[in-house]
Amino acid sequence: MLVNLGAVASYLKEHDNYTILTHAHPDGDTLGSGFGLCLALRSMGKKANVINEEELPRKFLYLDVEKQDFEEQTVVAVDIADTALMGKGVEAEYAKRVDLSIDHHGSNRQYAALNFIDSAAAAAAEIIVELVELMGVEITKDIADRLYTGISTDTGCFRYANVTPKTHLLAAQLMGYGADAAKINTLMFETKTRTYAALERLALDGMEFYYDGKCAIVTITRDMFAKSGSDETECDGIAALSRQIEGVLVGITLRERHDGTYKASIRSHDPVDASAICARLGGGGHRNAAGCSLPYDTVEEAKAKLIETVGEFI
Repeated sequence: MLVNLGAVASYLKEHDNYTILTHAHPDGDTLGSGFGLCLALRSMGKKANVINEEELPRKFLYLDVEKQDFEEQTVVAVDIADTALMGKGVEAEYAKRVDLSIDHHGSNRQYAALNFIDSAAAAAAEIIVELVELMGVEITKDIADRLYTGISTDTGCFRYANVTPKTHLLAAQLMGYGADAAKINTLMFETKTRTYAALERLALDGMEFYYDGKCAIVTITRDMFAKSGSDETECDGIAALSRQIEGVLVGITLRERHDGTYKASIRSHDPVDASAICARLGGGGHRNAAGCSLPYDTVEEAKAKLIETVGEFI
């Protein structure tokens, strides 16, 4: 059932003992939203924990909070459009018992008992800022840092087309509450590990172009992870590289996962809709940033299917 934000605030005030779910291959928005909401609930005297399928990527460790010990009563999902995005372990345990979903993806499948979806929000963290205020919670610096991280990362440091005047106003509001914008943006967008730098070099060396340069694809294999010393947690920055090339409308990062399956991250410029491309392949996301999994045995098969599908949209 779809509900309004006021109903979400009332629900959260009436319940307790929260498990907050975040999506697999976590980004700054799902983690910032999850931990920001967690701290807000704790400040109300409630118990709450955030869980994820994987260990947190190193650059997001500052968002983490100490786990509490309690018997779970209420399950909330943030920034998760589909239970398949939770990761296999979390999905198996929670897919059929999510009480509340808070999301900004228009493709959300409304899998929870209660669903709040605002596809106009640039980040799920935008929604959480308003929700926390509706609940009458004081936004501390710790909460502000986490919610600012969510907004900044899902907007590419306020560069993407999803940014609205409201996005800037909410970010400024969080800065007023103490969010360290300069430190967060430097960490998220200007700091690279040596292993990431090595992986980026390999990725750029293998970039391929199709459709008269309108499509660029970067392929990252497990062998490249081994050579660079990097891993899947450092792939987010690479996803945007191919779209930055002049003339490219669709940039694809095809990643071989540790289990041998393939994940595609697609970034686009208008008029191409990345979410429509990914929807054709069983995935989803936003107009200019989306993703999908590809059930193929070889990287060549996965790449061929991606290129064929993109050709229908260019």
